[in-house]
Amino acid sequence: MVRCGCVLLRKYGNFIDNVRIFTKGGSGGMGYPRLGGEGGKGGDVWVVAQKNMTLKQLKNKYPQKRFAAGGGANSRVSALKGSKGKDCEIPVPVGISVTDENGKVIGELNKEEDRILVAKGGLGGKLHTNFLPLKGQKRVIHLDLKVIADVGLVGFPNAGKSSLLSRVSHARPAIADYAFTTLRPELGKIMYNDFKQISVADLPGLIEGAHMNKGMGHKFLKHLERTKQLLFVIDISGFQLSSVTPYRTAFETIILLMKELELYKEELQAKPALLAVNKMDLPDAHVKLHELMNQLQSPEDFLHLFEKNMIPEKAVEFQHVIPVSTVTGEGIEELKKCVRKALDEQDDRENDAHHREQLLNLQIPSTAS
Repeated sequence: MVRCGCVLLRKYGNFIDNVRIFTKGGSGGMGYPRLGGEGGKGGDVWVVAQKNMTLKQLKNKYPQKRFAAGGGANSRVSALKGSKGKDCEIPVPVGISVTDENGKVIGELNKEEDRILVAKGGLGGKLHTNFLPLKGQKRVIHLDLKVIADVGLVGFPNAGKSSLLSRVSHARPAIADYAFTTLRPELGKIMYNDFKQISVADLPGLIEGAHMNKGMGHKFLKHLERTKQLLFVIDISGFQLSSVTPYRTAFETIILLMKELELYKEELQAKPALLAVNKMDLPDAHVKLHELMNQLQSPEDFLHLFEKNMIPEKAVEFQHVIPVSTVTGEGIEELKKCVRKALDEQDDRENDAHHREQLLNLQIPSTAS
């Protein structure tokens, strides 16, 4: 019998992105000393990626708090080699990273039907075990969901990320005129006339100190790790979280976002990035855009205005800067073109690098001979 469930979970909104569970491989079967029979091996516990699965469904379906595989069959006169115990499969969504209690990554499930062995069954009793069976492996693991998308939206709350997602795709995220409307990742797809599709993830808004897990913190940042590119979305008029926090200009917003990415994981800064300057329908937006473009072209002339700990070691270079308005639709089609162009160029670079690597591998044997 498979007994399963979850011990601890973290959630925001109604969305669960991390589950801690107990797993146990099945015990082996007894050997048969008089006839030299071997007991069956205990079943194994596997984590398996399935389509349309969520961690919330996992929690609801298995409330018993453990996953245990079946025990191996004992050796007997009619079957000297006992049969293997039944494996236990834990169904999880695509995009799961599996770690142990110490945070060591056991493996990742990036596509449907990917599977990872997390708890081995015990050996059945045989001669070198004095015909006594071994117990299965016990292991506590963490299932951590990281959204997989082509493009991840990066911005402070109320920058208009959800509105932008609804404009460029068929997604219908919750939208309101206040901070933290987005409480869980929302996925949409940009559809092109030639049937090309690009997936876009709108994630909970950052605040200053997100790298230290303030606000949505790591719940937001970890989902950027599996996106191919970043699309920064900023409000041209700047941002202020509340009356007791400092007002930040559009340029300051960009610098702070870059710093948060750097402090969380430097590899995020290496991802190709675009910048959508939103709310261009506001008064004086074009004057502010002109000022912002000057600041982006010569950022070193303005960084002295920041405290030293706010300045990123390496600034993100934007492939395209696109002024947009999710209210009037200004720049939306241009943004969609730029997103596709950037991804196509990235794919071409990766294919060229892969081709060069294959050629190099073919040349190595002939050189050695």
